[in-house]
Amino acid sequence: MAKSFPELGLKPEDCKEISWIQSTIYSNGENPGQPLEVLLERNHVQKGFFKGKSDFVTEPISETNLEAIWKVMQEGEAGVVWDPYGGKMSEISESSIPFPHRAGVLHNIQYFSKWQEGGYLAEQRHLKWINRLYNFMAPFVTKNPRTAYVNYRDLDIGRNIHGRFSEAKVWGEKYFKGNFDQLALIKGMVDYGNFFKNEQSIAPNFYL
Repeated sequence: MAKSFPELGLKPEDCKEISWIQSTIYSNGENPGQPLEVLLERNHVQKGFFKGKSDFVTEPISETNLEAIWKVMQEGEAGVVWDPYGGKMSEISESSIPFPHRAGVLHNIQYFSKWQEGGYLAEQRHLKWINRLYNFMAPFVTKNPRTAYVNYRDLDIGRNIHGRFSEAKVWGEKYFKGNFDQLALIKGMVDYGNFFKNEQSIAPNFYL
């Protein structure tokens, strides 16, 4: 890190290596030094609200633009996670499995906002910030379609109203790219009545 990103001023004492199971404790907002049994305390998690969105990046973002992004990030009470891609993921073709974000993808971005206070005004304040950042990021991420990660489900990009294939394709191609048509055909074979569905489930298609 000192060679690649000297600007960060990162020191060995700033880093801590822990096991994967300890990282789950840390991700839950706890001290990773606590006993693993803390994960069994189902009522320990603080209740609240959450909104997430996502993007994929295929072109390097300049330092100038990163500084501009950083300024927008500082305006709100939220977080951004950048997950690096490449390596083994790039060796698997887009069409091998439903997940298509492979060769050429530099990283995935997750935008998220979490809050505890209830009420419409609090909700709108957090949603306004995350949408401002998402819109600001448009020039730096994938386009046509602006792809997204399915496990960061974002109902803003579309939702099932009538269960039609044409309707689902709006968000389906953002999650699955060219694999969506094949997934919809399989859905039509195994669940032609669309019994198993949710706001962003794959709608059945019966035509090539």
